[in-house]
Amino acid sequence: MEEINQSEELVFWKLRLYVAGQTPKSVTAFANLTKICEQNLQGKYQIEVVDLVLHPHLARENQIFAIPTLIRQLPVPIRQIIGDLSNQEKVLLGLEIKPVNY
Repeated sequence: MEEINQSEELVFWKLRLYVAGQTPKSVTAFANLTKICEQNLQGKYQIEVVDLVLHPHLARENQIFAIPTLIRQLPVPIRQIIGDLSNQEKVLLGLEIKPVNY
């Protein structure tokens, strides 16, 4: 059992948040994501914000149909969540993050 916990501690989370400018929904999504990561992934995550206003070609390349969209790139498999990430339970479940108090 201890080995499983040690391997879970080594997992690094790479998250990409697609937004379109500094809209209230985009700002809220980033704030919610940061809070969730700080509470549950302390120091084991990277958030990359991609502004589709500045890089519109990435929407088509990455099949982004709604914003904000969060993509979990690591650990695999890739997961996707659309919305402002305000439902913490849904985000944790969607990204398969075990809450710290688990």
